[in-house]
Amino acid sequence: MLKVFNLLIIGLFFMSSDPQTGFKEKQKTYSRVRTAYSEKESSLKKELEAKGFEFSKINKIFIRALKKEMDLEVWIQKSDGKYHLFKTYKFCSFSGILGPKMKQGDLQIPEGVYTIDRFNPWSNFYLSLGVSYPNKADRINSPYKSKGGDIFIHGNCVTIGCIPITDEFIKEFYVLCVESKNKGHEIPVHIFPFRMNFDLKTIPSYSDYAEGAEKLWPNLQPIFKDFDEKKTLSKISIDEKGMYVLN
Repeated sequence: MLKVFNLLIIGLFFMSSDPQTGFKEKQKTYSRVRTAYSEKESSLKKELEAKGFEFSKINKIFIRALKKEMDLEVWIQKSDGKYHLFKTYKFCSFSGILGPKMKQGDLQIPEGVYTIDRFNPWSNFYLSLGVSYPNKADRINSPYKSKGGDIFIHGNCVTIGCIPITDEFIKEFYVLCVESKNKGHEIPVHIFPFRMNFDLKTIPSYSDYAEGAEKLWPNLQPIFKDFDEKKTLSKISIDEKGMYVLN
C-alpha cells in the first residue's frame, strides 16, 4: 500500500511540473539550434544586458510585425509587468500587398492576432517558427474553402507569404523564443499592416489593398493602440462574427 502511495505522489509531482521543462534541451539535440546557441548566445547576453535585460531572466516575450515598415519587433516583459522593446529585425523580403491573407496561393502575409505554434529546427529556410494562421477570425472572414497555411518567421531571404529575416538573424530570434518557451510561455504574435497610430478615415480608398482590409483594419487598430499605450497585453477573444474583442 505504501508503495502505491509513493507512486501516486511521484505521478502527481510530474503532472504538476512545468510541461515545457526540457524544451530547450530537446531543441538543442538539433545541430542548427546548437549552432544558433554557440554563435549567438554570448552576443545576445551582452546586447540584452546593455539594454537592461538579462538572458537568464527572459520570460514572456511578444512579437509585433509591421508589414509596411517591414519591422519585426521583439518585446520582453520586465519585472514591472510591462513589455519593453528589445530589438527590431527587418523583413529581408516581402510578398503580396497590404491587407489580410484570405486564401491559399495569394502570397499574402496574414494580419491579425496569432501565436508561435511550431518550432522547426530543420527548416528549408535554416530555422523557422510557425504562426498560428488561420485563426478563428481568418476562418470566419475568408469566403474561400482553402485559407492557406504554413506561415513562418524564418531564415533565408525568400518568401511567398512568410516573414524572412535572414539566417543570421533567425538564429538570434529562434534562441530568444526557445528561452521563453522553455519557461512554459505562449509567444503572442500580432501582425499589422502598418503602425496604426493615425485616423484610418484618412485612407482615401481601400481599392489598392487586399480583400478584407476595410473590415479588418478598424478592428485591429484598437489592439495596436491598446498595447502602444499600456505596454501590456490585454486579453483578446474572437466573437462569432470573426471580430477581435479586447477584454
